[in-house]
Amino acid sequence: MNSFSVRTSERIEALNITSKVEELIQAKKSGIIFLYVPHTTAGIFINESADPDVAFDINKKLSSLVPEGAGYRHFEGNSDSHIKSVIVGNEVFVFFEDGKLILGRWGGIFFAEFDGPRQRILYYKVLENF
Repeated sequence: MNSFSVRTSERIEALNITSKVEELIQAKKSGIIFLYVPHTTAGIFINESADPDVAFDINKKLSSLVPEGAGYRHFEGNSDSHIKSVIVGNEVFVFFEDGKLILGRWGGIFFAEFDGPRQRILYYKVLENF
């Protein structure tokens, strides 16, 4: 298993990491890349990357559904971040062929930060030619 780090600059943000993931598989023929975020206040998702307003809208809706400081019991004050992480999820896998990710026309891979800014680690595993 391998890893790479991501630095976030906002409390809540979606970072497009598609180009980083493409670098990881560019010299490979075909297979699957598994991506895993071990942090309980962050996540990972695939969605439209052509228009950055889509990721903005996703975070805005998550924040309205699960607002910060809404009387949660968790003493650290970041329960909303934990809940958003559960909703988004912490793993994705993507097929690739000839060193290129198989995503929809506008698809991209996003790291979802819900309790930043922070330095985060993403783990990945590449399975080739199976």
